[in-house]
Amino acid sequence: MATEDRENESLSFGLFQREQRSLFGEILDWMLTPLLLLWPLSLALTWFVAQGIASKPFDRALEFDLLALTQFVVSQEGQVRFDLTPQARDLLRADDSDLVYYQVMDARGEVISGESDFPLPRDNVSPEPGRVLLRDDVLRGDEVRVAYIWLSRFGDGQRLVLMQVAETKGKRSTLATEIIKGVMVPQFVILPLAVLLVWLALVRGIRPLNELEQRIRARKPDDLSPIEESFIPQEVAPLVSSINDLLTRLKTSLSTQKRFLADAAHQLKTPLAGLRMQAELAQRETDPMEIRGSLQQIARSSARATHTVNQLLALARAETTGRTLPSARIDLARLVKGVVQDSVPRALEHGVDLGYEGPEEMPAHCLIEGNPTLLQEMVRNLVDNAINYVGRGGVVTARMLLDRFSGVQVLQVEDNGPGIPENEREFVLQPFYRALGTNVDGSGLGLAIVHEIVQQHGATLQMDDAFPDGPRRGLRASVRFAPKPAPNEEG
Repeated sequence: MATEDRENESLSFGLFQREQRSLFGEILDWMLTPLLLLWPLSLALTWFVAQGIASKPFDRALEFDLLALTQFVVSQEGQVRFDLTPQARDLLRADDSDLVYYQVMDARGEVISGESDFPLPRDNVSPEPGRVLLRDDVLRGDEVRVAYIWLSRFGDGQRLVLMQVAETKGKRSTLATEIIKGVMVPQFVILPLAVLLVWLALVRGIRPLNELEQRIRARKPDDLSPIEESFIPQEVAPLVSSINDLLTRLKTSLSTQKRFLADAAHQLKTPLAGLRMQAELAQRETDPMEIRGSLQQIARSSARATHTVNQLLALARAETTGRTLPSARIDLARLVKGVVQDSVPRALEHGVDLGYEGPEEMPAHCLIEGNPTLLQEMVRNLVDNAINYVGRGGVVTARMLLDRFSGVQVLQVEDNGPGIPENEREFVLQPFYRALGTNVDGSGLGLAIVHEIVQQHGATLQMDDAFPDGPRRGLRASVRFAPKPAPNEEG
């Protein structure tokens, strides 16, 4: 059942997994989609513009015909007449594609001449004599363009005569269609060509990314040198810069690991070789006392190897996982006091007087932010280092100092041992370095672990002589912490 459930989960993950997007396809979509959407809109606008362009010359011709026909409207003996000559009638019927209609109507609404079913103007304004007006209308089921004018040349000028000339829109539609064809045909050729040019431009524009990909793929696994930034597009430069920064940090990390592994192998080689040699000697010996001595040497070598391995693991944990381990608000005084209590049996075994000085606990506003596991490791290494080097009859004191106004806390681990010369204090913070002349078994990792944990917690480590004027200067290691306010205390 468990296997089946895992298979179902994997299938579900595969079905709902987000597809990987193509930058090339996305740019192409965003460029071509507006083009394809705007193309029909362009045709519609062209149609309206073509209608206006096609109407203008025919409107002028219609106005000319109207003005020409007004010359045949005359007044005789108080009556308005329309005397149209045969030549004028032929002029009205000269067009084979469109029909032309006309009407002359007096002020009483009686048709003097022309079509009796001619639609009247729908203007709500007062007639303006002598001005040619245009409108669209419908006559006998056909859409027509009408030009009309009010005439007032008769008698007292108050008698108005309406004259209208209408023309169907065949020629206009034909011309507008020809204009649309003239626009659409080139667009049908240009649009695919534009798509092709956009595609070629994108291929050319994205080529540096493909070259960058090939350069990265062609690299050897151990090549962590920065990527050349002189031949890459400006838009990709921040990404390449970030990758180079990552490569630099990775190279530093790998170099540190290689050096660490080499030093660790060197440090473990000696106790392991001693274990093998003592085991071989014990196998050849028959004297119980010699065998006992070999076993004691084996025990010491195995203890030394175990201590070295533990220190190596502590340093590796501090270097690689310190930034990912959870942090909490920590009472440093209580933590130091607990480490001192745990270290009392070891101090008694070495004949060392171990004590603690300072408050039992810190005020709530002076708690520090940190990882309790790493901080315990730091304090334990400081105390163990002092116990190892102070010798029998020595005194080791762990001390907590607090500035109640600023909240600054200082952890001091002080001993009256041989101390560390000032010119070597920088080197003892490096892994596997040991001060000369101490004659104490150790791995040389204790202070390196302390230094790494101190850095990760934003604190500072300082080493001074505990008793500058005494025969044994001793050592005072001081770790200074600045408090960080809790989230609910900020502001």
